[in-house]
Order: sequence, then structure tokens, then C-alpha cells
Amino acid sequence: MLKKISLILLQVLAIYIATFMLLHLIPGDPIQVMLGESASLADQSKLRMQLGLDKSIYVQLTSSVIKVFQGDFGVSILNQKPVLDQLIIAGKNTYILAGTALLIALSFGLVGGIISAKFHESAADKIIMSISIFFISIPHFFLGPLLILFFSIWLGWFPVNGMGGFSSIVLPAFTLALGMIAIIVKLTRNCMLELIDSDIVRTARAKGLSEWTVLINHVFRLVLIPIISVLGMQFGSLLSGAVITETIFSWNGIGMLLVDSIQTRDYPITQACIFVIALSYILVNILTDFIYKVADPRMRISKIA
Repeated sequence: MLKKISLILLQVLAIYIATFMLLHLIPGDPIQVMLGESASLADQSKLRMQLGLDKSIYVQLTSSVIKVFQGDFGVSILNQKPVLDQLIIAGKNTYILAGTALLIALSFGLVGGIISAKFHESAADKIIMSISIFFISIPHFFLGPLLILFFSIWLGWFPVNGMGGFSSIVLPAFTLALGMIAIIVKLTRNCMLELIDSDIVRTARAKGLSEWTVLINHVFRLVLIPIISVLGMQFGSLLSGAVITETIFSWNGIGMLLVDSIQTRDYPITQACIFVIALSYILVNILTDFIYKVADPRMRISKIA
């Protein structure tokens, strides 16, 4: 356990240092963004000193790392508000969006995969697989405007953007979820087809159980194991997709906050956003490993042995 915690801390530290160095080495000056290029050198120097940007990059890095591990992300260069307060609000909105998208993906993906496997090679199977291939091949930056055009502008069912209520989350959540739905459908279908003629299934059928009972109680339970692994890996895609999706739909989450901070060269907010995304991804993968060990009987047997 101690070794795993140490590895997590090293991974997070490496990501934070790499982000810090890249942000400070790429062209662009937050002072000029705040004061404008026409500001005098004296005013620029004064503000640079007030913000601590006059110190060497190594001194800034050391100070920043120490503060982060103390839970202090500093203040925004642009508005002087605490970064942590902005992160909490944005993080809550992002996790609501990602959680909703995950729920949609699981619901539609599992049902679609089961139906596709049950009616293998039928018209239903071909339609479900064709739709899956279609959505898995469309990137978020194209799918989002496509859904807006169809459901918001043509049909008028949902708002174009913003966070006005429950209806506001539908389009961004489906934008994130549709690609994952396709992956879960294909994985569920393929795994169920592999298991459908296994010894476990033949024994269950020999006991006189109905076909749907066999599929749900025996085959589906085994299919959940690889799906758990895929969900852990796909969570990173949800967070990275949220950067584009939140910007398209004006959803005030970490993704939108990250894009705005990059445009304004607000280093503390950019570093904090990437830090939270990286830490979330690592923690979700650890949680996935734990759930996988609980769900897979073979892991429990090997542990006992």
C-alpha cells in the first residue's frame, strides 16, 4: 500500500512539474495580457514583482510544489481570487457532467450490447452495430455542434448552451457519452458471443433456465469484468472530452476553466486544472483495480490461495 501511494505521489509530481515547465517556457506573458502591450515597462515590472513572476523559474517551481502539497493552489493572476474556490465550483460541475455521461453510456451500452448479442446477425444486430460504428468515429468537436443543430435549432427541444437547468445537461452529456456507448456496445456484444457457448451457459441451459435468465444471470455477470476495466480507462477520455464539450456548450466546469486560463496565461489555474484531471484519472484507475478484484472470482481465489 505504501509503495502504491508513493508511486501515485511521484506520478502526480511529475505531471505537475512537466505542466509548470511547459507553461512557463511557451511564448506569452500574463503581464501583457493583464496590462496590455502598450503598458510601460515600469508598470509591467511592478506587477511582475507583485505576482512573484520576477523570480527564477526554479524558485517559482519549488514554491508552487510546496504550496500544492499543502493544499494551497495560490490565487489567479487575472482576478486575484483563490484558485481552490474556483476549482471546487468547476470540479463539481465537471463531475456532474462526467457522471451523467457515464450513467447514460452504461445504460444504453449494456442494453444495446445484450440485444445485439441475443439477436446475433439479425437486422437489430446490424442496426445497433452500424450506429455504434457511426458514433465511435465522430469526434466531440463535431458531434457537439451536430447535436445543437438538430435538437436545439431545428427541433427546439434543448437549450443551445449554458447551465439553466436539467435540460441543459442533456446535450453535453450525450456528446460525451455517445462514443463510450459505442465502445460498451461492441465490448458487451463480443464478450457475450464468446461466452454464449461456454460450459457455464450449457450447464445453465441444461437446468431448464430460460434464455434471458441465462444471459442476464450467468453470461452478463462475466461480461461485467472486462467492462469495468474499460470504464476505468475511458474515464480519462471523458475528462479530456470535457475540455472541448464544456467549451462548446458553455458548461462552467474544469474543461472550460482550463481553456480560459490557457488563453489568458493564468498559470496557477492552468496548473491546478491539469493537476486535478491527472489526479482524478489516477484515483479512478486505482478504484477500478479494486472493483475488478472484488468482481472477478478468480482474483479472490488466487488471493486466498
